[in-house]
Amino acid sequence: MAEEKVKNYPKIFIAGDSTAASYSGERFPMMGWGQVIGYYLQNVCIVNLAQCGRSSRSFITEGWFALIEKGISKNDFLLVQFGHNDEKSQDPSRYTDPESSYPEHLMRYVDLAHSRGANPVLITPVARRKFEDGKLIDTHKAYADAVRKLSETEQIPYVDLTALSMKLMEGLGEDASKRLFTKVQPGEYPGYPEGHDDDTHFCQEGALEIASLVGGEIKKLFPNIF
Repeated sequence: MAEEKVKNYPKIFIAGDSTAASYSGERFPMMGWGQVIGYYLQNVCIVNLAQCGRSSRSFITEGWFALIEKGISKNDFLLVQFGHNDEKSQDPSRYTDPESSYPEHLMRYVDLAHSRGANPVLITPVARRKFEDGKLIDTHKAYADAVRKLSETEQIPYVDLTALSMKLMEGLGEDASKRLFTKVQPGEYPGYPEGHDDDTHFCQEGALEIASLVGGEIKKLFPNIF
């Protein structure tokens, strides 16, 4: 009976980049928010397909999108967060223009979800920790704006993770916000013998904080389900 109940849980597919990805033990304490979102959304099966280095374009061309096509079904959810690698104009295999090809690629995910009776949710890219003169800089503005515009135009549910994560970091401040990210001293963890100083990828604490933000917004969007 219990096994049958689990089988009937809706699935939450996550399409995204390294900020949402799941990491193996040797990469600890680095974690993506998709790795721990299950702490905040119960009675669902999490299928985290977010991959390091992918953009909305390369996630499709490299075959990860096809895995979602094979698995997604009615009443499932598809969370889509890209932008970090879509910005890389020097790499045509990943770059998308925020005014054209970025929203066009995002619509492929939305259309897939709709075609299967699933629920798409667009997510603006999570903020980087970049302070200048004590002020946090919005490094993803054009891409976050593109998601907001597309969501409004096409009536697609979305989570403004850019704004939420910026508010979180601004509230903590320039120094205290470091604790959200993978900042490791040489020899502190086996996977980082030379240390690691990162303002993009989260540590365990940061991943949990961001997952809490995403989970909270998903509950607001679908109050009768979560």
